[in-house]
Amino acid sequence: MSTIEFDSNFNKLTVPLHSFAYNLTKSEEDAKDLYQETAFRAMTNRDKFRPGTNLKAWSFTIMKNIFINNYRKKMKRNTIIDQTDNMYFINSGGTSIHNDAGKNIMMKELERMITSLDDSIRIPFMQHYIGYKYQEIADELDLPLGTVKSRIFFARKALKEKIKKHYGSVEIARSKAM
Repeated sequence: MSTIEFDSNFNKLTVPLHSFAYNLTKSEEDAKDLYQETAFRAMTNRDKFRPGTNLKAWSFTIMKNIFINNYRKKMKRNTIIDQTDNMYFINSGGTSIHNDAGKNIMMKELERMITSLDDSIRIPFMQHYIGYKYQEIADELDLPLGTVKSRIFFARKALKEKIKKHYGSVEIARSKAM
């Protein structure tokens, strides 16, 4: 395939390549850069293209590989490599301590509300809160599955009422917690 013929056939792929570039990057400017890089690589490596094969697939593969390589470079740039003893730079970063006294007080109040619940609903609720599945709770407490689910439901309902009584409404309590 001659240079003129290759260039002519490649120019016919401009619109699909632009569309594919935009689909990959989701940015018009980045898509233009990706297309330009693809065109440059295709033109400089035209001798590697085998006549009789699919020029469109070859060009799309070049574009996809450029995109993947650029993405990997970008990810590596965002990675911090600390080769100092005990990773001094990473560990000495700006650790900021926020005063969460308000949240701590609300958490203590919530814990008091939970402990004031009847044991029949508090125990399944706390097990569920810890991470046990309904069936595990049912097996451990030797209760039917439906009973466990309803007791957890009633515990949630009772806690919502206690919070509502203490703070006025659930939405106000949520806004105070944030």
